[in-house]
Amino acid sequence: MEQNGESHLKEPLLAAASGASPAGASPRKERKTRKVMFSIRGISCASCAVSIETVVAALKGVESIQVSPLQGQAVVQYRPEETATRTIKEAIEDLNFEVDELQEQEIAVCRLRIKGMACTSCSESVERALQMVPGVKKAAVGLALEEAKVHYDPNVTSRDLIIEAVEDAGFGADIISSGDDVNKVHLKLEGVNSPEDTKLIQSALEAAEGVNNIEWDTLEQTIKVAYDPDVTGPRLLIQCIQDAAQPPKCFKASLHSPPKQREAERNHEIRNYRNQFLWSCLFSVPVFLFSMVLPMLSPFGDWLSYRICNNMTIGMLLRWLLCSPVQFIVGWRFYIGAYHALKRGYSNMDVLVALGTNAAYFYSVYIALKALTSNSFEGQDFFETSAMLISFILLGKYLEVVAKGKTSDALSKLTELAPETACLLNFDKDGNVISETEISTQLLQRNDVIKIVPGEKVPVDGVVIKGQSHVNESMITGEARPIAKKPGDRVIGGTVNDNGCIIVKATHVGSETALSQIVQLVEAAQLARAPVQKLADKISRFFVPTVVVAAFLTWLAWFIPGQFHLYPRQWIPKGMDSFELALQFGISVLVVACPCALGLATPTAVMVATGKGASQGVLIKGGNALEKAHKLDSDYANPEVLQAFCNSNQRGVPWKHPFAFSCAVNVLVKAIIFDKTGTLTVGKPSVVQTKIFSNIPLLKLCDLAAGAEANSEHPLSKAIVEHTKKLREQYGSHSDHMMESKDFEVHPGAGVSANVEGKLVLVGNKRLMQEFEVPLSPEVEAYMSETEELARTCVLVAIEKTICGALAVSDPLKPEAGRAISYLNHSMGISSIMVTGDNWATAKSIAKEVGISQMFAEIDPVGKAEKIKDLQMQGLTVAMVGDGINDSPALAAADVGMAIGAGTDVAIEAADIVLMKSSLEDVITAIDLSRKTLSRIRLNYVWALGYNVLGMPIAAGILFPFMGIRLPPWLAGACMAASSVSVVCSSLLLQLYKKPLHVEDVPGPKDGSDLV
Repeated sequence: MEQNGESHLKEPLLAAASGASPAGASPRKERKTRKVMFSIRGISCASCAVSIETVVAALKGVESIQVSPLQGQAVVQYRPEETATRTIKEAIEDLNFEVDELQEQEIAVCRLRIKGMACTSCSESVERALQMVPGVKKAAVGLALEEAKVHYDPNVTSRDLIIEAVEDAGFGADIISSGDDVNKVHLKLEGVNSPEDTKLIQSALEAAEGVNNIEWDTLEQTIKVAYDPDVTGPRLLIQCIQDAAQPPKCFKASLHSPPKQREAERNHEIRNYRNQFLWSCLFSVPVFLFSMVLPMLSPFGDWLSYRICNNMTIGMLLRWLLCSPVQFIVGWRFYIGAYHALKRGYSNMDVLVALGTNAAYFYSVYIALKALTSNSFEGQDFFETSAMLISFILLGKYLEVVAKGKTSDALSKLTELAPETACLLNFDKDGNVISETEISTQLLQRNDVIKIVPGEKVPVDGVVIKGQSHVNESMITGEARPIAKKPGDRVIGGTVNDNGCIIVKATHVGSETALSQIVQLVEAAQLARAPVQKLADKISRFFVPTVVVAAFLTWLAWFIPGQFHLYPRQWIPKGMDSFELALQFGISVLVVACPCALGLATPTAVMVATGKGASQGVLIKGGNALEKAHKLDSDYANPEVLQAFCNSNQRGVPWKHPFAFSCAVNVLVKAIIFDKTGTLTVGKPSVVQTKIFSNIPLLKLCDLAAGAEANSEHPLSKAIVEHTKKLREQYGSHSDHMMESKDFEVHPGAGVSANVEGKLVLVGNKRLMQEFEVPLSPEVEAYMSETEELARTCVLVAIEKTICGALAVSDPLKPEAGRAISYLNHSMGISSIMVTGDNWATAKSIAKEVGISQMFAEIDPVGKAEKIKDLQMQGLTVAMVGDGINDSPALAAADVGMAIGAGTDVAIEAADIVLMKSSLEDVITAIDLSRKTLSRIRLNYVWALGYNVLGMPIAAGILFPFMGIRLPPWLAGACMAASSVSVVCSSLLLQLYKKPLHVEDVPGPKDGSDLV
């Protein structure tokens, strides 16, 4: 690609394999295909399979067919508009085989906003209700996130039935997104006045290339279109709608941004609780004044004590009238919640509140009616208890909702990073810029070319094709220093261009951008339930029934002794009897217990931690990853014993004595394994020396080696190809074309082989040469030893099974590697081990330089995973840090997999934690943040459990005989509300988290090429 010209600006940057095409081109019509599987009986040999494949492949509309003689199955890919499964089945049956169609299960995903959940019992109830729906395969409900993620079979159930199941459980539900929402655009339509206009637009869009699905909202005059970003985009869809109009009609379509549902609903919930609390106070405050304050003030006390009828006083009547709206109107939500909970066979906080307030209210009604009908009856009503209790609980819920909203602040800030507009460049046929247009970022399409001036944000992910600048990526990766960008470098949407004008071609737009992927990953992490949450789940199952029993026993424990005068009469407050005192203690026990605090202890901490981690460049995939990472903790592995273990495994020596194995299990507690290339080192090795062992010219040797390595993605292969290009420039050749190779084959952990210009070329290490029986001369052996002692990798080049030369490749260490390893070993007590496919001499040299005392070398990808399993068998909790495809088995095998963000998609997919800025200091951040989070969760549990353990006995009156301390029901309700708020606020303290290690102003690695 010419960096200074403009003719390349309209060329697609994505490889042809990715299926991308320029937005301005006329892409081919997407052909939708389906897959069907058949079970075939009677296949006896391979020739039967060949005959079936031949006949079916000849059918019109069949794209491909694969037949397995062993399993007796056939998988057919076909176009439904040209053929049908019945036709395919009949064609196979005509060959005298018995055929059954196997329905392949289609799985769809949708996310729901769940309304009305208060505690863990609520989330479990929703989860059970979802799992009972036919066709639902998996359902996960997040209490703090107030969301559910459902995997279901769309052939069996639908989103409407799923929502109906949630509503039947007593909760509200709205669709947030579905699995096909990956690339959708919302458009507002104008000029659509009749059903004919709607059909016209529908037909035009359905005929457009790349359109997958269309959803109408005729009331709002909006349309939602799902599309293939490789084929079309929002601007082409808008143009398609406008072109569908037939004069004199005119259709207009513009981008429509639906309101942010989560934010709108949270604000609505906050307003709802606030309004309910204020309405409750409007009635509760007078009730409190009429019962607690005014009776002690003259003349108000006399007026309130005035008897209307028999012993019914004005004060009692006013309290009854004012309390009733609070109990049955404001508090109706608790009745609804309790009804649906009991209907589903479980109990929650609403049950406790409903029982407590009803006991107080209806006992007070009984007292009022007795006073109304008797002139001798005297009793104390508890109307203020019911009203004040509901008011305090609503206040607590209001404060809790406000605090919970702040737990996702970090995630909200991430979503707001992308700019609203972008400067789109338009070109003529010759590639010259003819205009600049400012458009909405949401209208950008893949392969658009945009201009970004200093100080502006990068709107989408892309590649710089012209200009140079420094880009501040701290908001995405946590990297404090601006990163230099030149043509060919990638930029991330949401980052800030510092000091130069750059031209960028968009490669990922909409939900495909790194920013959107980060947000989706963090949201998924917040929805995942941490294993430590199981404690709260177990407690919640029997918590409320236990509290109800405890309240009843408390009432009995005070009522029965009171009836038999087993405690002094002066213990009973004036105006009460033993029944009323016992009732107050029972109600206090009911309302002081708080299951909400237990349910919020884990999810709120995980929400804050994952959001905080994402803002610092550490993406943690859920509470499970957090909990596993914190296990890399305190107990320090003895280096001597660990070294003995490594040495014995290196030599293949088994444990010679059971005591030795026992010691290893007890001492080898924690370890973190590092890949070398791209993890401890920069990952961009360069050729620093060449050696010729025959009379072949150096350029010819490098050309053959580069021709063999051109198809490999290994960093060493890229270094050899890059060195060859530089060598050509030195010899006056500026061609980037590599020699064509055939029969290319990768030998994992050894090298590559290929046929280049009719010659067998081997490029790799000593093991590759031994596999092909290539002799190694003493001169070659000596050069290899000399190279390896300098911590360089010796790459041998053999032509026709004769070693003709060698290339010494060096990959410099990352500048923070030494400090990060030292901090892990000494400050965190975690043993560091290096596992690499490189040779022993190079591995030892790198390990010595970085400060690692234990290592495994010459290990292939499968061997890395096996070494991790060996270490796990010795009692180690093992973390793995890697970056390449060859690391993905080890990342999956480790207890905690950490992928370097600059690594491959496969490695990132296999990992539990992704380090966005590829810095080893973030390994420390991930582990330290996990420890802090789990410590905070434990503290939350201690507070929540400790509150209930201490609060319930005090509410039951355990201190009353000794100290005269009694917890009135309304005060017990205030304490319950305060416990939930305190747990959420405790989790919010994680927002103050600071990295334990900052590696700044460290000189970067030197480019090894200057040593050539």
